[in-house]
Amino acid sequence: MAHLRVDFFADSLALSTSMTVLLPQRTRSQIGMTGTVDDAAGGPPVLYLLHGLSDDDTIWLRRTSIERYVAELGWAVVMPQVHRSFYTDEQLGQAFWTFVSQELPEIVGSMFRVSQRREDTFVAGLSMGGYGAVKLALRQPERFAAAASLSGVLDLATRLGTPTPADTAMFTRIFGPAGVPTGDDDLVDLVRRCDPSTLPALWACCGTEDFLAGQNRTFERAAREAGIPLEVQWSPGEHEWGYWDRTVQDALRFFAAVRGGAVAG
Repeated sequence: MAHLRVDFFADSLALSTSMTVLLPQRTRSQIGMTGTVDDAAGGPPVLYLLHGLSDDDTIWLRRTSIERYVAELGWAVVMPQVHRSFYTDEQLGQAFWTFVSQELPEIVGSMFRVSQRREDTFVAGLSMGGYGAVKLALRQPERFAAAASLSGVLDLATRLGTPTPADTAMFTRIFGPAGVPTGDDDLVDLVRRCDPSTLPALWACCGTEDFLAGQNRTFERAAREAGIPLEVQWSPGEHEWGYWDRTVQDALRFFAAVRGGAVAG
């Protein structure tokens, strides 16, 4: 695969930012890895892969073998940089939701030959990125065939524990004086208001020893009560990269099954 680190200007943020991009490459003599391109629809499918709170757009390549896993599918992967924003238009900051939901796909489409079809577009993320992936799927269901959350922060409005002063400042910056998401930024509230017939296929995983397990169970229960199909994978694991390197492969298999018609979206 081709690996690009792209520095560009985002009008919605009024600043220069970065994204890491993997593009499929058809190869014949590469040792130990298959190179293919799935471009039957005029461009390869694209996966938007989102980072967590303490990370950046390079982290998936540095901590997992995502390039090797995706190479066999022949898909493109776009990994944007959003800092500690929770993929939200910040009350006292910048418009990261507008960036990731509107401007980023337009920029990607203008720079790279990737499919623009819903059935070829996927989104996944870990921790804070799981929150972002699910929010994109619920608020823009017309864009995605499927979405996956890995150890996602899925019940942020009722997060547990005593926040540090830094956390309080961050959540005030993002969500305002109350420091908690409301309305379309509260995933549990949002999933209860969605039309199940419009949504993409949804998949989530979380380790049973993860400190976010309770949040994931709350979201799972809310989705079930709302009649929304959500495939959930529970297995031993904590909030760490060994778990995510394993489970991102499961997410990719789920996406491939959705695209192949084995899972309805």
